[in-house]
Amino acid sequence: MRKGSVKYRYITAGIVTELDNGTYEFEYNKDYVTADIYPPISLTLPKRKEKYISKKLFPFFFNMLSEGANKKVQCRRLKIHETDYFGLLLKTGNNETIGAVTVAEI
Repeated sequence: MRKGSVKYRYITAGIVTELDNGTYEFEYNKDYVTADIYPPISLTLPKRKEKYISKKLFPFFFNMLSEGANKKVQCRRLKIHETDYFGLLLKTGNNETIGAVTVAEI
């Protein structure tokens, strides 16, 4: 099992997890969900108390990844297989992103 801390502008919004069976989960932090001042991290992941579950990496997180030549360079340097999208997210999502949301490996 691998996990990443999802932050919105340096505030912990939740945890994204890859389970051993290849399923993915995203769960908002309880304080983040109840605070009206914090927006959902994505329109496709509105704030709620229940976990989101998916058989594929959630599109919002997948779209945070590099593509093409940049992805190849990152995978080579980080020694990550090009189809290990979650591994790439954990290694690059904390400092190689554009926008308010980051993902840091736990």
